[in-house]
Amino acid sequence: MFDRRSSDAMEPLCFAILKSLTPRDVETKFYDERLEPIPFDEPTDLVAMTVETYTARRAYQIAAEYRSRGVRVVMGGYHPSFLPEEALQFADAVVVGDAEGIWPHVVDDVRCDVLQEIYRQDDFPSLERSCPDRSIFRGKRYAPITMLQYARGCKYNCDFCSIRAFYGSNLRQRPVGEVVAEIQRVGRKHIFIVDDNIFVDIPKAKELFAALTPLNIRWSCQVSIDITKDNELVELMRCSGCTTAVVGFESLNPDNLSQMNKSWNLRYGDYESSIKVLQDAGVMIYGTFVFGYDEDTVESFDEAVEFAIRNRFYLANFNPLTPTPRAPLMDRLRNEGRLIHDKWWLDPSYRYGHATFHPRRMSAQELTAGCYRARSQFNRYGSIARRTFDRRTNLRSPYRFGLYLLSNMVSRREIHSKQDMKLGGDAPLRAKNPEAWNGARDKDGPFTLGVGRP
Repeated sequence: MFDRRSSDAMEPLCFAILKSLTPRDVETKFYDERLEPIPFDEPTDLVAMTVETYTARRAYQIAAEYRSRGVRVVMGGYHPSFLPEEALQFADAVVVGDAEGIWPHVVDDVRCDVLQEIYRQDDFPSLERSCPDRSIFRGKRYAPITMLQYARGCKYNCDFCSIRAFYGSNLRQRPVGEVVAEIQRVGRKHIFIVDDNIFVDIPKAKELFAALTPLNIRWSCQVSIDITKDNELVELMRCSGCTTAVVGFESLNPDNLSQMNKSWNLRYGDYESSIKVLQDAGVMIYGTFVFGYDEDTVESFDEAVEFAIRNRFYLANFNPLTPTPRAPLMDRLRNEGRLIHDKWWLDPSYRYGHATFHPRRMSAQELTAGCYRARSQFNRYGSIARRTFDRRTNLRSPYRFGLYLLSNMVSRREIHSKQDMKLGGDAPLRAKNPEAWNGARDKDGPFTLGVGRP
């Protein structure tokens, strides 16, 4: 997001996937600006970047540096897939959708000097024989956790989320045997399964966890709270080594959950009961909350912080609700005339952690201040000390206690260092065609990818 180094960087799995798809005779080098400066003057034929909405402004600045040196730039990822016309004002080519099945064609077109502007998937590629090449991470100082993907897609369609817009209702899993082989090949004892929701197919999730059990590993994931209704599933998580889980609570207010299309959070019981099920199984909970839905008030922040501390969460985050391209939330707020920035990710006045729209029952300034206050309160030393004392989770073993302390110290430092920062730094945006860019920045066409896609 910024032109600076980071202390909490994890391996960006997407680049290991790209490396595995690149023809063997192509020389590749990988730079992660969170860890190291980018050597813009190093000779290269093509620059490839995966871009998310928060990183778009910085990605466009990097692209301009390379293009000013005559180097072609291709972008992929969620953001360029949703807004290809925007991305093409800064890049030479855009890949819409997943890289499998397309990336080798992009490389061949560069060889033949016939690079197209847009490459689109015709369908959803199979995840069989997906084998990320992590050699590009060698020598780089990432957190000692291996990122691994089992499946893509999510069965839910939350108001604020872009995942459904990208994948539609398509859900794909890798063969369990290939996942097990990858874990054995990597050799690390802590794995982060990066799936947006690993539990979209419960029978297949159980098959995976049963296969993980003999490996004697620890693993982390992202879960939806409704899994706690399935005792067999939770027991398999425990036996197979699930250590931490990111849980999207989002709000303590049922009306807010209904507005965000997430009422199913409470379908099988109250939060406290679901939390107990996970913690009794030894799962350390990283709870996430968003603020700014119509029933939120200035009191909502303190209620969420008290809830997270009382339940001794391993970590928690308290975020201002932020509209992203193609999510239903973005269209709704734009239609209601509540957006502060037309495109906050490009607006030089936007600062990280700030409100991007006008909430119903508080001011935008109160939303910004409330989220930062909540983050600060949760990460105070007194809160860290109080949350430590749960022998089911944070004090279950010396390893977990060490993980708890290290993660909380990093979180405490990062929330203060990132707040109020300008995305991308001070460099101006340099579009390929400034006149066309200024006149067409709202004219991105409808997103289409694959069959039956919104």
